[in-house]
Amino acid sequence: MPAPKLQTIDEVINLLDHIIRVSEQNNDPAGYFAALYQQVTIQVKEGIANNFFDDAPRMEQLDVLFAQRYIDAWHAWQDGEAVTGSWQQAFAVSHNYWPIVLQHLLLGMNAHINLDLGIAATQIMAGKQLDDLHNDFNRINAILSSLVHEVQNKLSRIWPALKYILKWTGEVDDYLVDFSMQLARDGAWKFATQLHQTPPEQQANFIDQRDQQVATKVAVVLEPGLIANTVLAAVRLTERGTIPQKIKKLKA
Repeated sequence: MPAPKLQTIDEVINLLDHIIRVSEQNNDPAGYFAALYQQVTIQVKEGIANNFFDDAPRMEQLDVLFAQRYIDAWHAWQDGEAVTGSWQQAFAVSHNYWPIVLQHLLLGMNAHINLDLGIAATQIMAGKQLDDLHNDFNRINAILSSLVHEVQNKLSRIWPALKYILKWTGEVDDYLVDFSMQLARDGAWKFATQLHQTPPEQQANFIDQRDQQVATKVAVVLEPGLIANTVLAAVRLTERGTIPQKIKKLKA
């Protein structure tokens, strides 16, 4: 069933709730990212209400277009239809045992920030000066980055051993923070700028090229190196709770 076309940020929040419920019912780790993304969207909504952004109506439109890409991808994957390579990589590991919750989150962030955000920004600023959006574009990334440590605290509820592991090595902590900060840097904006300057008839090819580049970043998430892999394996073996229980803890 195709995803409904969204008009408001409240509709985004409600539809993310639907994805979370379906994921809980199906024991699908895709619900991890949906739970995180719902928290991001709620913070964007609060930011709009509190005049955090330069242009509140425009920001709601951007948030809706941005979310629509994820929601469309999720529905297409559920229906066995083609999705971008970036989302295919994120969804494909859903039934693998070894990726920890954190890795599932990072795969979703990779596809959504490194590809989808630039596309949504270009759509919302078609025929306008993209630079007018730069401050609010950075604020979206700042909200996502601000949740990094909050996520780590929530993950400690899922595997209590994490806080002890982090006392022995900062590898997992650095892995989380460094990767997330990279998402918040200039790469996504550079892509948006280049896409905005690309003639409309060439944009589809340019997006495909970017998608291929973003999809290769999955290796950074799934194979971050021997030390990190060892730590992540220890974390995975000490994770406790079912997938629905983990999703609920991420939402709490």
